[in-house]
Amino acid sequence: MEKRGYVYIMASKPNGTLYIGVMSDLLKRVWEHREGVIDGFTKRYGCKTLVWFAVFDRVEDAIAREKQMKEWRRAWKVRRIVEANPDWHDLYPTLS
Repeated sequence: MEKRGYVYIMASKPNGTLYIGVMSDLLKRVWEHREGVIDGFTKRYGCKTLVWFAVFDRVEDAIAREKQMKEWRRAWKVRRIVEANPDWHDLYPTLS
């Protein structure tokens, strides 16, 4: 059986700095971003709020989508967030 994959967007604040990532264990990875346990972009820019995510049946499909989304203009990314989460609520509590 293939692993599921998740594409997700973390934000520093509403309309703030955005980070797009992909992972097969979304709960664990978002926790790592929130706690700052891994040095990198999200720790440096304070991207600790999960504002959007999508589930894929195959991790390879999630990786392909992440690559597409990283090429998008910022306005497209913000529009994707606002369509699903207009108040930019933290979705992390919904994962458990």
